[in-house]
Amino acid sequence: MTSPVVTRFAPSPTGYLHIGGGRTALFNWLFARGRGAKFLLRIEDTDRERSTPEATAAILRGLTWLGLDWDGDVVSQFEGRERHAEVAHQMLARGTAYKCFSTKEEIDAFRAEAEARGSYAVFQSPWRDADPATHPNAPFAIRMKAPREGETVIDDQVQGRVVIKNETLDDMIVLRSDNTPTYMLAVVVDDHDMGVTHVIRGDDHLVNAARQQMIYDAMGWAVPTWAHIPLIHGPDGKKLSKRHGALGVEEYQVMGYPAAGMRNYLTRLGWAHGDAEFFTTEQATEWFDLKGIGRAPARLDFKKLENLCGQHIAASDDAALLHELEAFLAVSGQPTLTDSQRALMQSGMASLKERAKTFPELLDKARYIMSSRPISRDEAAEKALDAVSRGILQSLTPQLRNASWTKDDLEAILTGAAAANGIGFGKLAAPLRAALAGRTVSPSVYDMMLVIGQDETIARLEDAAA
Repeated sequence: MTSPVVTRFAPSPTGYLHIGGGRTALFNWLFARGRGAKFLLRIEDTDRERSTPEATAAILRGLTWLGLDWDGDVVSQFEGRERHAEVAHQMLARGTAYKCFSTKEEIDAFRAEAEARGSYAVFQSPWRDADPATHPNAPFAIRMKAPREGETVIDDQVQGRVVIKNETLDDMIVLRSDNTPTYMLAVVVDDHDMGVTHVIRGDDHLVNAARQQMIYDAMGWAVPTWAHIPLIHGPDGKKLSKRHGALGVEEYQVMGYPAAGMRNYLTRLGWAHGDAEFFTTEQATEWFDLKGIGRAPARLDFKKLENLCGQHIAASDDAALLHELEAFLAVSGQPTLTDSQRALMQSGMASLKERAKTFPELLDKARYIMSSRPISRDEAAEKALDAVSRGILQSLTPQLRNASWTKDDLEAILTGAAAANGIGFGKLAAPLRAALAGRTVSPSVYDMMLVIGQDETIARLEDAAA
């Protein structure tokens, strides 16, 4: 009988949630949620000098924005240090680890001698097979008894069969002389105690898997399923860095990308389901598997990200989109919507969300809603409002006062006015846009008039015609 699937995301709280870490969390979340399983969150805060509460808070905010909920409480690795030390002493009792009394000076001297010979050699402690009767009354570290011969095999769901020669593995320290656990020990103990069945993480951890597998074997524990995913590179194929743009997940929220679009893009970044590019989160959880992850590093492509985000904005429920827009305004330090603006945004969302790839683009289209009279106009709008155009707008207002304010009625009035003045509707639309939105590029004239209503429309036309 197979164990229920349990995945985890285990970031170090030394900074923001990196975009690569966000994708790793997403892959773990999708794999678990698609199987009705648990997704756990552990903060690996054993590095007390670099770990900060602010970084932990930033990680939680980033995951929350991405929509990745976790099961149970957030686990602190530091708080489990006594359990980690207990396991190290259990390995001592099992004979799979030993006390090492070698000093830092002795270890440094060994490495210096090896370097002088021009060779690399793993440190071989003289205490590995020493008689306990010879142990001094001095501080000691606990080291693993790594196999000296043969090979360690990692059966990885992404990388395939990875073989590591045991002669390259040292007797790593699992418990320091000050009784603090090392990262390697803490990770394995936590994953075992949390019941983690699948370790899905970046392939920069692949080299750690062989050393961590030794601990599983030393304790007689079941080894989890390994899946080491390639890292994300920049568009130029080089390791992602600041020169490529935003690195932190929260930066993408501030830039105005919708969370659903970000999830879609990150899922597709290194994983594929046939030719599917645009898909919902529900589809992703149903389709996601480890076999679909490629071995080659994925490349960040902002154009593809924007394209997918535009599709998600267009497909979003209007009320949900308005809620996320307001969250964007808050994180980007912009004024909140007034009650009137909120109502108008809700009313006009259907036209605003078409072809908007980000929230700043959506807000730009909504300028006619966000602005109040008198409407400021850009240079192109001022040019569109020449004397002839102003006269036409002035002649329109009596007809609009008597309109029933339906799209059909407005179309009849405006097309009739254009025909009466011997111009095409396009020639009339430009000054109308200038009067209503302060620019010549805007949503449909009819959409704007229907959203802001009869009184406001007439007032703006009168302002422009004056």
